[in-house]
Amino acid sequence: MIDAVLLQIAKHAIIEEFSSAYDFDKEKLLQKYPFLKNSAATFVTLEYDHHLRGCIGSLVAHRSLYEDVFQNAKSAAFKDPRFHPLNEKELSHINIEVSVLSEPEILEYEDFEDLLTKVEPQLDGLIFKHKGHQGTFLPQVWKELKSPKVFLEHLSIKAGLSPLVYEEYPDIYRYRVQAINEDFEKIPPLE
Repeated sequence: MIDAVLLQIAKHAIIEEFSSAYDFDKEKLLQKYPFLKNSAATFVTLEYDHHLRGCIGSLVAHRSLYEDVFQNAKSAAFKDPRFHPLNEKELSHINIEVSVLSEPEILEYEDFEDLLTKVEPQLDGLIFKHKGHQGTFLPQVWKELKSPKVFLEHLSIKAGLSPLVYEEYPDIYRYRVQAINEDFEKIPPLE
């Protein structure tokens, strides 16, 4: 399911904000790549010179793979509340990464120490849910937060709660991703 066409879709979603001349035949694309019609959850991450520049995604599949990548790329570029909208001058510095998520599964655990043994570094993306608070880290975040303890502590903080919240047994879900990335300028246009 991971294919360079996903990067092309993400690039198209961004480019069309700047130019209506960038066009392609969507029906022909869907015929050529029928898996794009399947329901999928994705994240699109943008980096500017190796620094986060936008990241928006879906945790649960609720639309086609094509539509999810397209909408998440647009949102990562122009609607991530942490950043100002992407401008055309930045494009030559942008790297796009598309991650396709597996279906999340709940992790059963007895206490925080037990949870630490069930989390698989480098592989697991995690979703934290507790009393209206929610946060997620893609597996790529393991590059920065290397131990399960640090990863989980930061995840609770991202969700707006203290790491002490694990004493209240929040719901923790695990998922895996397939990811592909490339520099914006190296991604060929859709035909």
